[in-house]
Amino acid sequence: MLNLDRCITEFDKGLRTLFAKAPTARPYPDASVEEAAMSEAEKKHAAALMRINHTGEICAQALYQGQALTARDAVVQEKLKHAAWEETEHLAWTSHRVHELGGRLSLLNPFWYTGSLAIGAVAGALGDKWNLGFLAETERQVGAHLQHHLDTLPPQDAKSRSVAQQMYVDEVGHSDMAVELGAAELPLPVKLAMRGMSKVMTKTVYWV
Repeated sequence: MLNLDRCITEFDKGLRTLFAKAPTARPYPDASVEEAAMSEAEKKHAAALMRINHTGEICAQALYQGQALTARDAVVQEKLKHAAWEETEHLAWTSHRVHELGGRLSLLNPFWYTGSLAIGAVAGALGDKWNLGFLAETERQVGAHLQHHLDTLPPQDAKSRSVAQQMYVDEVGHSDMAVELGAAELPLPVKLAMRGMSKVMTKTVYWV
């Protein structure tokens, strides 16, 4: 059961995720990449894709937070916290890139965060093997989205591409970590439901 101090700490994490500038220990992946000439339509499209990636990282932060709250194994908790830090860096990178492209972040981020936090807490409460299974499947699906974005970004937008590529590498690593720790394979209906929810999020955030 959570005590008051921990509740306050977790609430503070949520506020920082949604409203504070995210920190990054690693350099921005696109720091040494030159900005390419793009049309306004190309910039708008790239910004929308990076906005989706940013919202995905908002959801990831909430999922990891919820899962860590209810995970039983101390090793699993620590692994989740480490992965959450890398997701925080992704927040910094994607937010920076969205603004460079003249875009804005999703207005619905508080909604996505709250829902993801609840899902993460439920997943953690089911037990560590299912918690990790949910994590592994989530990261696989995020990786698939990133690969799609790499295929559909404007060809000359090397800056956005370098950010998405490093994120993809990290997400694959998180999925592999979950499997190594004993992740259970989720039932197909659960995977399909997750994909359906993901499609709703991505299609909405592209515009809002």
